[in-house]
Amino acid sequence: MTDKSTEAATDDGPAAVLTERRGRVLIITLNRPEAMNAINGALSHGLVAATQMLDSDPELTVGVLTGAGRGFCAGMDLKAFARGEDIGPMFTFIREGANKPLIGAIEGFALAGGLELALSCDLLVAAEGAKLGIPEVGVGLFAAGGGLLRLPARVGYGKAMEMAITADPITAQEAAEFGLVSRVAPKGEAVEVAIGLAERVARNAPLAVAASKQLVRATVGVTEEEFWGLQESFQKQVFTSNDSKEGPRAFAEKRPPEWTGS
Repeated sequence: MTDKSTEAATDDGPAAVLTERRGRVLIITLNRPEAMNAINGALSHGLVAATQMLDSDPELTVGVLTGAGRGFCAGMDLKAFARGEDIGPMFTFIREGANKPLIGAIEGFALAGGLELALSCDLLVAAEGAKLGIPEVGVGLFAAGGGLLRLPARVGYGKAMEMAITADPITAQEAAEFGLVSRVAPKGEAVEVAIGLAERVARNAPLAVAASKQLVRATVGVTEEEFWGLQESFQKQVFTSNDSKEGPRAFAEKRPPEWTGS
């Protein structure tokens, strides 16, 4: 069943962020195609609201983040920034992401802050020919939204350094070779491929999926002792949940499990 909803439109035009439910998957669409989905105040607040919807609803397991029009996101809207629009929530999202898994679906391009936004996703699907890069040094800046922190872990030190100081983007195919992109989709099909991946994730127990995502992310920059301590808190929640009882019961009864996220 598909349930469509949107953030409320404003006097300035249509909603900057759209949401659509497909079963246990929430599709989040950046909806400023005329501005290449550049980040302004409305988009920033709308994305945070959509993420809160994903995280707070036990009937949702995973999200897909994509952009309307020709590309994923071209980074910050400099005109909106000059007007003093509040884009602070976007930096919070880039730092913290979602508690539940989020899959980015990239068509066309993800550049500058757009790639940094994509790097907040847990998995990326990119269409053939899409370009991904942090070109900020070409205009006298540097990637200050987490790109310099996260790219080395995704593509390796050498490639991250090359992207950072040459300003040259890489293609979806190159990004897949370096491990930045999980799957390369035919042009125009990134969203459907990402939804298929999300639906595969959504077949699993929601609490266990969210905990696994958090723990994989936590392996960066922590000691083994710190990791085991963090896992203990997740283990108490997941291993005593209703879903932890439903999974073995469904297996024994040879039927699909009915997850409740509790």
